[in-house]
Amino acid sequence: MHKDDQMTPNQRLAGFLKGEAIDRIPAMPLLVTISGKGAGMTHKEKRSSAHNQAMAQIACYERFGNDLMIMEYGLHGMGIALGSRTNDPENAVPAIMEYALQDINQVDTLDFSRLELKNDPWFRLNCEATQIALEKMGQEVGVGILISGPFTAAASIYKTENLLRATSKKPEKVHELMHFCTEGLKMICREFIKLGAIIALCDPIASGTILKRKQYQNFVLPYTIDLMKDLHEAKGMVCYHICGNTKEIVEDMVETGCDMLSIDNRVDLETTKEKVGDKVCLLGNVDPVEVLMLGTPATVDESVKTCFRKAYDSPRGYILASGCDISVDVPLENIEAFMTAARKYGRWPLDAGRYL
Repeated sequence: MHKDDQMTPNQRLAGFLKGEAIDRIPAMPLLVTISGKGAGMTHKEKRSSAHNQAMAQIACYERFGNDLMIMEYGLHGMGIALGSRTNDPENAVPAIMEYALQDINQVDTLDFSRLELKNDPWFRLNCEATQIALEKMGQEVGVGILISGPFTAAASIYKTENLLRATSKKPEKVHELMHFCTEGLKMICREFIKLGAIIALCDPIASGTILKRKQYQNFVLPYTIDLMKDLHEAKGMVCYHICGNTKEIVEDMVETGCDMLSIDNRVDLETTKEKVGDKVCLLGNVDPVEVLMLGTPATVDESVKTCFRKAYDSPRGYILASGCDISVDVPLENIEAFMTAARKYGRWPLDAGRYL
């Protein structure tokens, strides 16, 4: 437990979810891509083994006292299992260079068995990393798993530009691919839930920056609702995040049945609170680029303060978080400033006068 806290993250989150008094509001900077840096590893080293993946998260927790460790099955995991090929950068997330599906008319040739735990080395690595982290630190802090939502999973299999074009030219094939991805995500997420992980479902390609609301409602929403229902039946907890501008679809996002809604920094937190704060717990939304990467500890402090001012009184609760994943270029002292500010402005009981 961090020296400046009075509760472990597990105690804090349990009390938060029950509406009980806690020492401070939970704080979850999304330390996924950057986690290797916290342990003195490059991203390539971090992703090279289950041990490294787990130890990177443990090192971050021991340094910062953040309230959730997050493993990186990632946004491309399903595509890679099915045959998409990536590059292998030293200190960045791999990018897809060749897609498993070249013709959407051939979606029925995708081999579902390649997604199974026994057949997918990356899936196994992340399950093993989750187990290691929970065995070593699970008595104090929980583990989440970053995994793509259905539409982003589809975009890891079939090139994004072609997928978007197919929503108008081959909608029935897009629906077929979405069904395949949803069933695959059910199977994958259930394995992580069995281990005790929280699902951090991220669907950036479903962003309002990319899709019109009708496209989201047609090609994303029904599949995400189906997925959430299945994961809840498995006793899982799901935090749902879509990058970019989600102002027009935020009410649809809540309709999925997610347990927590993560808000990108491009969306106003106070406006979101007014729209859906009475329906779901909100997370967000310190800017990971302008504030955390390019700012100073003082800038970080002010941004955290602003987030609390806007959302501390959200009816279903508020958790401080970054607006998206934090890159390896973010100075570690800014993460420390984030957590210091969380302890200052988020201490219990919350007080509006602290945020003026």
